[in-house]
Amino acid sequence: MTKTTEKLAEEIHSLSDIEKLQLVDAILSDLDKPDPAMDRIWAEEARKRWAAYKEGRIPTVSYQEVMDKHRRS
Repeated sequence: MTKTTEKLAEEIHSLSDIEKLQLVDAILSDLDKPDPAMDRIWAEEARKRWAAYKEGRIPTVSYQEVMDKHRRS
C-alpha cells in the first residue's frame, strides 16, 4: 500500500458504519463506468447463446430445477 492509501485506511477506521457505507458506494459508483468494448463483447456473447438456444445446441434448465438447486445450497 502507498502512504496515501495507508493514511486513508487509518482515517476510514474512525468513520461510522453509515459513513463507511457511503464511502464504499462512492467508490463503487466511480468504478462502475460504462465500457463500450466490454458491452460489445457481452452483446456478441448474448447473440451466440441465443442462437445456440434456438438451434437446440445447448441444454435448458427448468425453473423448478434452478430453484431446487438453490434451496439445496
